[in-house]
Amino acid sequence: MTTDETLSSGSFNLILYAARQRGADSSALCRAVGVDSAVLQNPDGRVSIQAVQALWKEVIQMTGESDLPLQLGELINPLSLGVLSYVMMHCPTLGKAIEKLCHYQDIACEGVQTVGRLVGDRFHLSLTLTSKAIIYPDYTLGSELSMYQSAFRALTGLPVVAEEIRYAFPAPENQLAYERVFAPARLVFDASETVLILDAAWLDTPILNANPSLYALFDQHAGELLRQLRTTAEVPAALSVRVKQEIFTLLKGEEPALAAVAEGLAMGVRTLQLHLKEEGFTYQQLLDEVRHDLAVRHLREPNFSTTDIAYLLGFSEPSVFYRTFKKWTGSTPGAYRTAALRLTA
Repeated sequence: MTTDETLSSGSFNLILYAARQRGADSSALCRAVGVDSAVLQNPDGRVSIQAVQALWKEVIQMTGESDLPLQLGELINPLSLGVLSYVMMHCPTLGKAIEKLCHYQDIACEGVQTVGRLVGDRFHLSLTLTSKAIIYPDYTLGSELSMYQSAFRALTGLPVVAEEIRYAFPAPENQLAYERVFAPARLVFDASETVLILDAAWLDTPILNANPSLYALFDQHAGELLRQLRTTAEVPAALSVRVKQEIFTLLKGEEPALAAVAEGLAMGVRTLQLHLKEEGFTYQQLLDEVRHDLAVRHLREPNFSTTDIAYLLGFSEPSVFYRTFKKWTGSTPGAYRTAALRLTA
């Protein structure tokens, strides 16, 4: 166990949103736990687990509702966890979505390990705390399972219910709140592990409106985010590399602005431009490199439409993407794809 794990800014914002629904002042909460609002404006920003634990304490004190973590799945959109949600929304079945949830768990929260396993005709989704910074396991595990339950229902459009939920902490004073949120599941406290148990038949349930092409795009995007999150290079990366990584994380339907990238790197725009010049680059060059590399990668996959690729790369219109790609390569996206697929056939 370590104490340097983080939570995504998106997940932190969901807690703030739930707190606001119960009358709390989100700005006061951020000040109380020492979190800069600028970090929360970055979709791929990270907040320490320590700050999240402090936030739960402040939220409950401010609202007077000890069961607020359990209400999280009811108060917010359970499919608003950024790229992780996008991947799950386009999986073919609930079982595949849960598999991806387990694989990409760290993108949302590094302090909890989520693992699924079949036990006979039952599916066990177990949650294990991996961070010493988590001092309120009931808040953490209760909110996670509340979110999971709501997400499974939203993904399938069906009342997915657990048969049993075991918690690896003593029975809380607000046990009735657990019974209300997770009914009709049988609840067990002081268990050896925290685990949600489903009838395995639920795993074959189709996901509503899943798009295989978008699934592949978002899965690839999530994989890159996870790789970056787990990269712990001893030697600091060159600024140009860090800028390209920041551009990659911000490519979500619109062109990343230089100011947004500078903010994500905690630098001023002018300072960033000067340091890039020292390395022999301009921001536009790096943006073009990232877009070019991703475009080439996506065009080699036959199931990706060029419209989807244009959107993912932040182009305002597919026609702009076509013109830009031809400028880069001398070929249209369609012609490039045809040639690339012919070579791999």
